[in-house]
Amino acid sequence: MSQHTAILVDDLPAALKLLENDILQKHPSISIIGKAAGVVEAAKLLRKQQPDILFLDIMLGDGTGFDVLEIFPDLRSKIIFVTASDEFAIRAFKFAAIDYVLKPYSDEDLAQAIEKAKQHIQPDSEQLNVLKDSISAPNQRPKKISLHTLDKIVVVDLDDIVRCESDNNYTQFFFQDGSKILVTKTLKSFSDMLKNYQFLRVHQSHLVNIKYVKAFIKSDGGYLILKNKNTVPVSVRKRAEVIEALNTI
Repeated sequence: MSQHTAILVDDLPAALKLLENDILQKHPSISIIGKAAGVVEAAKLLRKQQPDILFLDIMLGDGTGFDVLEIFPDLRSKIIFVTASDEFAIRAFKFAAIDYVLKPYSDEDLAQAIEKAKQHIQPDSEQLNVLKDSISAPNQRPKKISLHTLDKIVVVDLDDIVRCESDNNYTQFFFQDGSKILVTKTLKSFSDMLKNYQFLRVHQSHLVNIKYVKAFIKSDGGYLILKNKNTVPVSVRKRAEVIEALNTI
């Protein structure tokens, strides 16, 4: 069994002890080489030795987990973010397409996070910036979103997305410059994420950025004409919702 080292960072003593016990009892392949309750303590530990895995809480008493990452921009450790059940934090992780462990976590949640870390699945700097921006301004509309394609992760501006179209268990994103990206998530997941940010589910297979709608044609069953001259069908049960949304623009 290959051994991995770990440092745990959490400002709540009870949470830190619980994580330590869970790792000791259920993940013997991980050796805990340090624990910290804040940014300063974590920095002191990381200057001495960088672990294979860094368990990092977001909100710390003397700063945030991002402060730790900024102190060590070339950190080689794989990061497992651990966060409390805060709706804004969860939204931020989803927009950044970064995995996290939600407290209180299950044994399965922790095991999956550890396995991904061992497989070297690591967010890049652009994703971390999306996460940081979303968490630092929880009441503002997110500016960017990370999208998983089959072979990479792409960070895009929300305002550049014209529409999304369902493609079985995938979603096709269409952008204002005419480009498109096939993303490995369902349309429903993006509909749930974007519904409060000017995106409207107008059909079972279509999600539209309202800013790109030019007109709603009520004949022929109902459809939208977009500013790029594309048309998008509107389902019967969505007609009233679409009309109401367009009236508020």
